[in-house]
Amino acid sequence: MPSTSSVGGSAFDPSVKLVHTVALGAGTAKHLGDRLPVRKGMSGHDVRILQDFLRRVGLKVTVDGEFGSATAKAVRSFEKRTGRPVDGRLDHDDYTKLIEVLNNGGFDDLLPAPAKIAQAPAAGDVATLNPDGTATAPADAPDQVKAIVAAGNEIATKPYRYGGGHQSFDDSGYDCSGSISYALHGASLLTVPRDSTGFETFGQAGAGQWVTIYTRADHAYLVVAGLRFDTSGRSAGGSRWQTAARSSSGYVVRHPAGL
Repeated sequence: MPSTSSVGGSAFDPSVKLVHTVALGAGTAKHLGDRLPVRKGMSGHDVRILQDFLRRVGLKVTVDGEFGSATAKAVRSFEKRTGRPVDGRLDHDDYTKLIEVLNNGGFDDLLPAPAKIAQAPAAGDVATLNPDGTATAPADAPDQVKAIVAAGNEIATKPYRYGGGHQSFDDSGYDCSGSISYALHGASLLTVPRDSTGFETFGQAGAGQWVTIYTRADHAYLVVAGLRFDTSGRSAGGSRWQTAARSSSGYVVRHPAGL
C-alpha cells in the first residue's frame, strides 16, 4: 500500500537527505537523518530506522520506534566502539559513521554467523510465465521460492484495490504491497501485511539471489527467480507476473534472509 514516505536508492549515502513522513498521533516523524540529534525521549519512524541500523551492525536493540534507555545504551556502545564522544545521542557525525559501518558490513565480532544462502539460480534457471497468467518456479528453486510463486499465483489475476490485503491476507483485491505481503506470507516469511514503508526494513539490504523486494514511497514490487510480481502493468497483461523488467531507480532494495 502506498505510504507517505519518500526514499532514495538502496545505498546508504549520508550526504543525501532521506525523508519519511509517517502519521504518529497528532504529529509526524521524519526519516533518520532529517532531525538530528536523535536522543532519548524521541519516537517515530526515524527512531525505528536508527534501531534497525544499530541491530544490523551487530548491537542488541529492540526495533519499536521509542528512544529509551536500551536504545541510548546501544548508541553509547556504538560511539565507544567507533571512537566517538560517548553521550548516547545520535548527532550528525555519529550518523555519518553509522552509515560507514553499515556499508562496511557491521561489526564482525558482534554479528551472528550468516544464514546459509540458497544456491543462486543457474543461467536460464528462472521462473516461467504461463499463458493463464500464473508462474512456474524453477525445478531446482528452494522450497520457499516455490511457495512464494504458488502464493503469488493465487492472486495473480485478482483486481488491484488500494489498501487491499492489509486488513487481512484474505481479500477481494490487493494493492502493490498487499500483493507482496500475500506472496511472502505464503512462504511463512511474513506474519502480518506490511505497507511499502514497512518493507524498507524487511529482511536484509540489497538484492537477493532468488527473491528481491523493491520499495519506495508510492510503489513496491517483487522479483522472484527473475520474474516480476507487480501490480503495475497488470491491467495490460492481466497478471501480476510479468517478464518485462522495470527501472529500480529510487527504490530501497531488500531481500529475505537466505534467499
